[in-house]
Amino acid sequence: MNEMVDMIEKEHMRLDLPEINVGDNVKVYTRIFEGDKERIQVFEGLIIRKRGGNTRATFTVRKVSYGVGIEKTFPKHSPLIDKIEITSKSKIRRSKLYYLRNLRGKAAKLKEKRY
Repeated sequence: MNEMVDMIEKEHMRLDLPEINVGDNVKVYTRIFEGDKERIQVFEGLIIRKRGGNTRATFTVRKVSYGVGIEKTFPKHSPLIDKIEITSKSKIRRSKLYYLRNLRGKAAKLKEKRY
C-alpha cells in the first residue's frame, strides 16, 4: 500500500529546489494572485523548523519586521513557490530553533558556518 502512495507522491515532488536546513537564512519567492494579476513576493528570514516528508514536507521561516516577529510556514513542494535562495548558513546544535522567539537583538544572532 505504501509503495503505491510513494509512487504517486514522487510525481508531485519538486527537484529544482535547493537542499535547505534549519539555521539557513533564505529568500522564498512566492507567487501571489491578486484578482487577475500575478506577482512575486519575497519573504526573507531564518528557517527555524523543518517537518514532514515526501510531498507533505514543510518549513517555517521567521523574520522580525518593525519589532514584530513574523513566522510563515511554506509547503516545500508547493507549485506557488517560485524559487528558494539561500543567503547564508548558520552553525546550530538543535533541530528546532524555537528559543529564538524569546531572544532580541544581538542575543538572537547565530554563528555563521565557515567552509
